[in-house]
Amino acid sequence: MEGYSIYFPCYTIGHDVYEKVPTVCLDYGNTAVIIGGHKALAAAQDKLLKAIDGSGITITGVLYYGGECTYENVEKLALEPAVKQAQLLFAVGGGKATDTVKALGETINKAVFAFPTISSNCAGCTSVSIMYHEDGSFLKPFFITRPPLHTFLDLDIIAAAPSRYMWAGMGDTYAKYFEATMSSRGEELSHYVGLGVTISQMCLDPIMKYGRQALKDNKKGLASEALENVVLAINVTTALTSILVTKDKIIDYNTGLAHAINYGLTSFPEVEKNHLHGEIVSFGVLILLLIEEKMAPEERAGMFEKLYTFSKDTGLPTKLEDLGLTEADRESVITHALEMKDIDHNPYPITREMVEEAFDKLNERNLTA
Repeated sequence: MEGYSIYFPCYTIGHDVYEKVPTVCLDYGNTAVIIGGHKALAAAQDKLLKAIDGSGITITGVLYYGGECTYENVEKLALEPAVKQAQLLFAVGGGKATDTVKALGETINKAVFAFPTISSNCAGCTSVSIMYHEDGSFLKPFFITRPPLHTFLDLDIIAAAPSRYMWAGMGDTYAKYFEATMSSRGEELSHYVGLGVTISQMCLDPIMKYGRQALKDNKKGLASEALENVVLAINVTTALTSILVTKDKIIDYNTGLAHAINYGLTSFPEVEKNHLHGEIVSFGVLILLLIEEKMAPEERAGMFEKLYTFSKDTGLPTKLEDLGLTEADRESVITHALEMKDIDHNPYPITREMVEEAFDKLNERNLTA
């Protein structure tokens, strides 16, 4: 058997965590370029610069990442003098900004450190960049050798961010648990995939326990214990799961029916434009659970009702109309979903009849809500 390496994320979470930047980063270099989105830089740049002032770290420049995570933007950034002069790349912002800087670091072999300003995904702690075409359409995943060397999760900055990002992030995070456990069921798993699937339980439990309160606190700008637990689930636990289950650079255990439904829904441009990824995926989780409760009742007993109630309590979508579609669009959604490779690796085939029945059951449940 050939040997292999797995790199886990390191992180600091709490208040004023940027004060730790010199201690962590100076081992890797003393010149850094800050790269991020406009809103993210407005939220974090001054705090970061103040924290490193006089520390021995010189900032070579502050750059906009380009607006999309594309190979074209990576190439443009690589030519920037501030990037060429820097030993360290500081990625500030959400998923697309962070993924762009991670891809840049992989391409030019420079150390990346992440500074998430929202809690909508695990980009700041994971070892893949989701690449897009210049028109904003999905291109492919770009697997990175390792995640950022360290991630600084400032709870005060994240708590001050619009709550819709955490709201959607929760849906995408618990989807990881349901898809990983569904796609791996009944299989003899490698140590790393088995570990990833086991860890995925923590993509669900903290959100069910703390999610409602965390969302309320986020709306008030409060960096509470509930918010911290949800941030850890979204930003860290999901990343750990993804790193482990995609070590072989395959998607078999890292996606599933919820994401296939998402792609069916986003085949309508207005859904892609007007709704966040995790928001749409959360709807797919409800369809997944209705099928699972029939096909694997012992494993999923009561889970649909639990997640349906959570969705209603938090305002996540439970019907097509919540996403700007109607029942007339259902067949197109299903057709596109069934074409996705996300459902190729499952313990049983996903059929049109199954998905149609799940939509019918969801409609029935909505009538009694």
